[in-house]
Amino acid sequence: METDHHHFDLIEALLSLNDRDEAQNFLKDLLTPQEKQVLEERWRVCQLLEKGGLSYREIHKLTNASLTTIGRVARFLKDEPYHGYRTILNKLKT
Repeated sequence: METDHHHFDLIEALLSLNDRDEAQNFLKDLLTPQEKQVLEERWRVCQLLEKGGLSYREIHKLTNASLTTIGRVARFLKDEPYHGYRTILNKLKT
């Protein structure tokens, strides 16, 4: 039996969220507290890298993210073709 992937599509679920409360409640159900913390940490690292002026060690002190994580976020922010971080950073600027 073939599974209807669209029915279980996480992207569609995220796109259906209407507001902050729905998003917050969905993430609380979907993620463990540790998983949520990891995602929030990466997003904070991304914002600090975008702001500029801080070394990886300074960002580590502010976020507790590993230097490996900071480097990975920096690579995706600058070098990778997906531009996921960049797209959201630009949206939030307006």
